[in-house]
Amino acid sequence: MLLFHKNYDIMSYYFIISQIPTVDKSFFERGVSCVVTTLTPFLEQRGITLHGVLPLSECRLKRPYLLTRAGFDLTAPDGISVLLFAVPYLTKQTHEHPGLNVSRYAACEDYHLFFSELFAAWLPQLTAAHPDARFAGFADHSPIDEVAAAAAAGLGVIGLHHLLLTHRHSSFVFLGALFTTLPLTPTRSPLPPEQQRCHGCGACLRACPTGCLSDADAPCLSALSQKKGALCEQERDLLCRTPLRWGCDACQLACPYTAAAQKRGTLYTTIPFFTRALLPVLTEEALRQMTKEEFSRRAYAWRGKEPIERNLKL
Repeated sequence: MLLFHKNYDIMSYYFIISQIPTVDKSFFERGVSCVVTTLTPFLEQRGITLHGVLPLSECRLKRPYLLTRAGFDLTAPDGISVLLFAVPYLTKQTHEHPGLNVSRYAACEDYHLFFSELFAAWLPQLTAAHPDARFAGFADHSPIDEVAAAAAAGLGVIGLHHLLLTHRHSSFVFLGALFTTLPLTPTRSPLPPEQQRCHGCGACLRACPTGCLSDADAPCLSALSQKKGALCEQERDLLCRTPLRWGCDACQLACPYTAAAQKRGTLYTTIPFFTRALLPVLTEEALRQMTKEEFSRRAYAWRGKEPIERNLKL
């Protein structure tokens, strides 16, 4: 886990999807990108144009101790603002590669490294400009429910697959959050909380290779690919249902908002971090030739080599 705060010593991240209703789409298409003018230019210069703000008091806390460690006073949550932002990561090269055998998020270098670089550059600038304010940046391992907060801030809605779906990039985004004591204007979604969800067409449920989105007892293929140790015959058979040997993109690909964003020309990222060092086809030979440093920069490295080596042999 990595958390970045005023002393720049930590960070983390988490990504999610959903599907945007046709109601007031212009709000989502704007990406509420006109509100935090003192903070958002840094993001927009880096290709991150979808962002919004909520007071901490309107976010569901999951790990409050992370903010306490960063020096925030949780007895006054109205004095803490959260700037949420969605980072597009999908490239056309990966998305359309005929031999793709890892999840699209894993074809590029580990996204945690992206957030490490982002916050390491951003937080010192913020502290220098606002020395009396406090800042902390999180991704993946966050103090709040980032998906619900992002939907409430107007970035998108929550889908049946529990991911945040944005009008601009569909579900192919990573969520980051900047916490600050600076007073920021909230951007709240025009939809009431009960409507901050997709229309429920069910395409993602039908596309799920194991049915886990509609059956809580069924295994998630992505989680199964990351499991350590030996797999039973049934688990091996499940992994062989798709060409991917790490992760699973089935629910994301089936969502009609992915096709719509692709047709609109907004699906793919322009951020250099996600377009460099692409490895959409991973082979046993390529894995063997990786140096320790090269392997450590891949999204599947956190589980060690054994799971991905095992999967490639299937």
